[in-house]
This record gives sequence, C-alpha cells and structure tokens, in this order.
Amino acid sequence: MEKVIVPNEIILSKILFIRNQKIMIDSDLAELFGVPTKRLNEQVKRNSNRFPENFMFQLTQIEKEQVVANCDHLRKLKFSSTLPYAFTEHGTMMLANVINSEKAVETSIRIIEVFVKMRDYLSDNAVIKSELEAIKKKLVNHDKNIELVFSYLDELIDKQELKTERIRIGYKR
Repeated sequence: MEKVIVPNEIILSKILFIRNQKIMIDSDLAELFGVPTKRLNEQVKRNSNRFPENFMFQLTQIEKEQVVANCDHLRKLKFSSTLPYAFTEHGTMMLANVINSEKAVETSIRIIEVFVKMRDYLSDNAVIKSELEAIKKKLVNHDKNIELVFSYLDELIDKQELKTERIRIGYKR
C-alpha cells in the first residue's frame, strides 16, 4: 500500500486561532486521519481522561458561527446540530494515540511538525518585529536631532544677518 503524504499547506490551512490558541477542528482532523468525525469523537469520549481542557475544548455557538463564516472548508458545520470540538497541538498528538491507525500516527506527526514550524516562524517574526521597532526609535531620535541641528543653523544665520557692519579700529590706509 502506497503512503499518502499530506502536504504542509493543507495542514496549515486547517489550523485556526481560537481563544488565543492554535487549534484544529474535529472534522478536519477526522478527514486527515481517514476516519469519520463521529468515530473520532467516540474515541475521544471513551478516552476523556486523556483530553484535559488544554488539549481539547468544545466551541461555543458563536465560535462555531464565526468559524463557518470565515472558513469555506467548514461550511458543512453550519447545518450540524452538535458543536464541534477543537484540539490543540497536544490534543492532536493524543488523538493519534486513541485512534491508533497507521495513517493517524503519520498524519499527527506531520501536524505536530507544522505546529512547530509555525511556532518557530512566529517567534522569528517577533524577533524581527522587535528589531524593527528599535530601528524605528533610533530613526525618530535621528530625525529629532537633525531638526535640532537645522534650527541651530537657522538661528546662526539669523544672527549673522542681524549683525551690522563693524567699525574698524586701527590705522586707515
């Protein structure tokens, strides 16, 4: 049997940011793991002790509506009577343990790799952003200093223009 590798872009497109956390919705994970969403949620309920709040939570009705409105691939949730579950990075890894299929294990490893790459990317961007802010502050100070130099030059020029012709002292030729 040939292994199907899920591209990082597909996994990345299914990662959402809700409640200040990067999460994946149960239906997206079920699709990636190759199992029905109902079966995935059954396994989660059977192993509920493995999924604390920081691994998994259920979306509110308002969050569900926002997800449906903002994510085209989740339109089918609009007609679902149940609220979807959201899994954090740790929750996706735990899912691979409870589903225990070869595809689930491989896919969860890929998902974790994408989460790690995303975290690295965001931290790199944070460093770059702070360096840019420091440069901006320096530039603002440089601008102020240049303006100050020009104002001093203007004052000197004004003083120079106000000076009258000096009376020469000494021998005249």
